[in-house]
Amino acid sequence: MDILFLGTGAGIPAKLRNVTSIALKLLEERKSIWLFDCGEATQHQILHTSLKPRKLEKIFITHLHGDHIFGLPGLLGSRSFQGGDTTLTIYGPKGIKDFIEVSLRVSETHLQYPLIIEEISDGIIFEDDQFVVEAATLDHAVHSYGYRITEKDRIGTLDAVKLKEDGIPPGPIYAKLKNGESVYLEDGRLIHGKDYVGPNQKGKIVTILGDTRPCENAIRLAQQADLLIHEATFAGDSEEMAHNYFHSTTIQAAKVAYEANVKNLCLTHISSRYGKEDWQQLIEEAKTIFPQTLIAHDFMEVSI
Repeated sequence: MDILFLGTGAGIPAKLRNVTSIALKLLEERKSIWLFDCGEATQHQILHTSLKPRKLEKIFITHLHGDHIFGLPGLLGSRSFQGGDTTLTIYGPKGIKDFIEVSLRVSETHLQYPLIIEEISDGIIFEDDQFVVEAATLDHAVHSYGYRITEKDRIGTLDAVKLKEDGIPPGPIYAKLKNGESVYLEDGRLIHGKDYVGPNQKGKIVTILGDTRPCENAIRLAQQADLLIHEATFAGDSEEMAHNYFHSTTIQAAKVAYEANVKNLCLTHISSRYGKEDWQQLIEEAKTIFPQTLIAHDFMEVSI
C-alpha cells in the first residue's frame, strides 16, 4: 500500500501545490487504485506519474467544495479514451450524483464503462474479503466526511525452506498448504498447512480526513492508524481563523494524531499563503506535539 499525493493545496491551485487529490495505490493487493478527492486538473497531475486511469476502481469524495470535485468530469471522460472499461464506483455526500450526472449530460460525455455513484451516510460503506472502509461526518462548513480504510489481516507467509527440508518440492500443493488445507503426499504422509504457515500478518490502517475543524469523529476514525492524513490549512498561531473557516491548524492536526495514537501523521491541504520557505516552520510546530509528522507536497509518495 502506497499513498501518492496528486494535489496538496487548499482552495485554489498554486504554482507549487495543486488542489486536493490523493491516490491510494493497491497495485499488489488488487491491481487497482483508489482516489480520494479529485480537485481541478487532477488528470493533469496524473500525467506526471505512472498512474493509469484505467486502473481506477473507486473514488471517495470527502465533500462538495470545488477544490475537491472540479476535476471529476474531465477525469471520468478521459478514462474512456485511456482503455478504462471496468466498473468505477464513486462514493460521496448527497449531491455528488447530481453534480456528476449533470456535468456528463450537459457536456454530452458518454462513458464506455459502468459508473456507480453511491451517496453515503455514516458507517461502513464498503467491505470485501480484503478491505473495510468506514465513513464518518466531520466538522466543516458543508457536509464533509473522513474515511478509515482498514486492510484485513493477511494469511501468514508459507515457510518454503521448511517444506523443502521435509522433502516437499514446490508445486500446486504449496497453494493448498498456504490456504491451511491438509494434504496427502504420494508417500502416504498427511501434512497440515498450519504447520508450514506463519502467523497472520496484521493489516494496515489508513485514515484520510476531509476538511474539518478538530472533532471527536476525526479522533475516532484515526485510532491506531498506521497513517493519518489530516488537513492543516493554517499555521499553529491562526487557530481563530481556522475555526472561523471550519479548518484546522498544524498543531490541532498533531493533537488529533497524538490522541488517536497513530503511527505517522501527514499534513496536507496547505494554504497558498504559506510559501516554500514557510513549510519547515509548519512541520516543526506540528512536531512539538507529534514528532512522527510529515508535510505533503505534490507527487510525494509514502509507503504504508
